[in-house]
Formats: sequence, C-alpha cells, structure tokens
Amino acid sequence: MSKSEELVIQVIELKGSYYQIGFEQGRQLKDKILEDINGHDRVSNKKFQFLKAKKLLEKFSPNLLKELRGLAKGLNIPLNVAIERYSGYDVLFPEMGCTTLVQDSYYVRNYDFSPTIYDARLVFVRPIDGYASVGFSQQIIGRLDGMNEKGLVIGLHFVNHMHSQEGFIATTIVRMILDQCANTEEAIELITRVPHGFCYNYSITDFNGNSVIVEASPQQQIIKYAHPLICTNHFETEELKQKNRVEIHGSIQRKQYLQALLKEKLDPLSAFHHFNSEKSPLFFDDYKNFFGTLHTVLYSPKDLNVIIGVGKNSGPFIFSFKEWLQGSLRLPKMISGTIMQGE
Repeated sequence: MSKSEELVIQVIELKGSYYQIGFEQGRQLKDKILEDINGHDRVSNKKFQFLKAKKLLEKFSPNLLKELRGLAKGLNIPLNVAIERYSGYDVLFPEMGCTTLVQDSYYVRNYDFSPTIYDARLVFVRPIDGYASVGFSQQIIGRLDGMNEKGLVIGLHFVNHMHSQEGFIATTIVRMILDQCANTEEAIELITRVPHGFCYNYSITDFNGNSVIVEASPQQQIIKYAHPLICTNHFETEELKQKNRVEIHGSIQRKQYLQALLKEKLDPLSAFHHFNSEKSPLFFDDYKNFFGTLHTVLYSPKDLNVIIGVGKNSGPFIFSFKEWLQGSLRLPKMISGTIMQGE
C-alpha cells in the first residue's frame, strides 16, 4: 500500500556577506536543525580531519569557510563541529539517482532520493563577494543543482561511493562552482583542481550553451563536451567505466529514453512535464530505498527563468531569477507537492 504525502519545500532568501548568510541560516535552523540528516551522521569511515578540511576550504573556497563561521555562530556550535557536519569534506551519502537533459536553451533534471535525507530548501542567495545563485540546498551550504546570475547551471549525478578518498562531496563542489564560476570553462578549471571524495558525474551548461559532462572520480576527472547533453548515473569513458556500480541498467535505460525523446524537439514546459509526470520513465516513487523523485527543475540560462515541480504532476512553479536580482520579485515562503510513500 502507498499513501499520498505532502512534500513542503521552504523558499529561502539570503543576502549580505558570506558570514551574514551563514549566521542567518544558523539562526533560522537553530531550533529545527535537520536532525534527520545529522542522525545519519554521513558515515565517515575515518576520523574527521578538521584542520585539513579548513585548510582546503581556505584554498578553494574561503567564502564558504566564512559562511561556515557564520553558521557556527548562528547555531551556537564550535567551528570544527560546523565544518565536520556541513562542509561536505570526508563524508558519505547513500546512493541517489538523477537524470538531466540539456538542449537548446534549457537544462532540466529530476532529483531522486529520499525525503528523510533532504533539506527541502530552495535557496536564493546574493552574497556581496560572490555570484548570486538559486538552487536546492543539501547540508545547508551545499547544492544539489543550481543556476547563478551569469547563467551557469550545474547539477550532480551519483555514480559510486567505492574508490573513495578524502575530499569534498559533490554538493559542496556544486556550490563552489556556482559561487565562483561565470561559464563552463571556469567551472572545468575549478572542478579539476578541487579534491573529490567519491565518483560523480556533473552536468554543466552556461549562457552561451557550452555544455559538458564531467566524469569525476577522486583519482581522475574527464571532460566530455556534448550538445544536446544527457547525463544519468554511470561513467561511459573507457578510463573510468570500471568504477561504475555493478548494476547500472536503470541508468542506461533512462539515458536511452532521453535519446529517443530528443527527436520530439520539446519546448521547456513540455520537457518539464516529460520529467515530472508520474507516468514518465524518468519519474520514480521508491522513496523508501532512496530512489523517489523529490523535485523536477528546469533552468533557463538565457533568461534566468526557473521552473520547479515538487513531487509528481506538479504545478509548475515558475520564477524569474532576473526579477529577483532586480528586487521586483516577491517569493513565496514555501512551495509544495505530492509524493507517494509506501507503507
């Protein structure tokens, strides 16, 4: 038996210095601090190395370190605890699924996971000394996907948690790129320098339509230029495909479905509905096993529009990120949709 359940996503606006942004989030979350995520403790298999993580943040993203300092203050916890819990360094998430299509003027994707380990926060952030962006948060400072003010869009795709080494989880890397990179080439430059903890694909496009898949393991990152672009949850290059999970049939099937769908030349709203419909081969409801579609999002780099669906057969909710940047868009406090949870 399955039962219908409302999934509510908070819509968050943050502006100011990175420290102020961190402090405000800590203040907001202090009494309801994502205990479901902390309870899983992100299973580090080695003793957390606070000083190493801090040093790497200073090198690759000093602004995120400032945000963590503010977060620690807002939560009233020591900085080392904030870095351990929220920096995404040397931690592990359960397996997840994600499907992305980039063509013409849009980037559309489904994020498939469990509502029990999901921030359920859509964050509009405008730091003083970094690029403004909109995206879905994970572990507060991280992002599952997002688009920045320059029209750069990026999302993550889990591949394997084997072959790991000390490094950052993909959610933190996505956030670093949104904050610092104006285009695909800058994103490639950063993503090939930062230390990766696990095997992920990254799908990236920008204002000019330059789109790439970055197949990233801790040991090697390979760049694949593609337009149109289809990205799921397995490596395809000869150098890295031996790092795939044993079972990748579902990931291959989703890619094949999208390859066939390309012939239809879908406009943005049609593409959105192809991803968000409960009847779509791209939509899943196995939330108990960390494979249910939580959100569908379509980013438009040219006009900075965002189309969002929560759960199945949603809305859609349409936002103009450009209007928000101009101060003329009033955001709702939350958006919601329906998921089906098995009993």
